[in-house]
Amino acid sequence: MVTLIAMQFITMDVPEHIKDTNREIEAPKEIMSILKRSCYDCHSNHVPLPWYDTIAPARWFVKNHIKNGRNVVNFSKWQSYNPEKQHNVIKKLPKSVVIRMPMPSYLWLHPEATLTQKEKKLLKEWAINLKENIK
Repeated sequence: MVTLIAMQFITMDVPEHIKDTNREIEAPKEIMSILKRSCYDCHSNHVPLPWYDTIAPARWFVKNHIKNGRNVVNFSKWQSYNPEKQHNVIKKLPKSVVIRMPMPSYLWLHPEATLTQKEKKLLKEWAINLKENIK
């Protein structure tokens, strides 16, 4: 019991909201809707933390996912990435959407983030077109 109580005082510095500087990715409305529903909770500056995020060790698990997700790509900072980074992220997006994103552990508590086959196809087509337009 003492260990569980002590765990509550160990925090991770992963802010829920980071001030934006108008560098968010620009995409068609339908794509933005998909990204915001299925990707933004780990890959943006605006993360609505769930109630269980206040309790360790769930807090560590959630914040670690957010930290890692933002390190891979942060759609809120997209415009600040150089073309090489944008190209590398977009090149990997179709495979990520098919194989591992959103993460199964995330979908357990967020089934609304599940991507349909149609949405996966839309994201893949959008990524291919975007990759060709990155200079």
